[in-house]
Amino acid sequence: MDIVKTVTDWTRAEMLSSGFFILFGLSFLVASLGFWQLGRTDMARAYVVPMLVAGTLILIIGVGLFFPSQARLKSVSAAYATDATGFIADESARADRVLNAYRIAVFRVIPLIIAACGLAILYFETPLWRTSLITTIAMMAVILVVDTNANARLEGYRGQLASTEKP
Repeated sequence: MDIVKTVTDWTRAEMLSSGFFILFGLSFLVASLGFWQLGRTDMARAYVVPMLVAGTLILIIGVGLFFPSQARLKSVSAAYATDATGFIADESARADRVLNAYRIAVFRVIPLIIAACGLAILYFETPLWRTSLITTIAMMAVILVVDTNANARLEGYRGQLASTEKP
């Protein structure tokens, strides 16, 4: 198994995930613009700021993941050539840390945020509060979907690294 190809493929897949974050972020920004230009009711106009904030945050996540992955893609071969065993150990440790972070953030915290926002919608009457909560649910759903896919890929990647570690 060519470990450099495995790491490169996984990094490219992460760049694809960050591309989806960027796409969704831009979609939220376009939706905000649409509500600003076409919104006639108080509820529609109330979506402008929450969608703008959510779109910006998702865009920041996407860009924040894309550029480090791109830089990492360029350094994989050199890092592996320098110390192959250390590189594999570092990658395994990194994958384990990210999997643990996914276990906590993506599969526990984000669903709790979605549930809390869903319940809060019942108690808040003003359009701005409701649109903010609905937009938060949409933003968290985007993060949940993209990161669930990334988690599945990362588990496969970690399995490939584990099979490489064993002699």
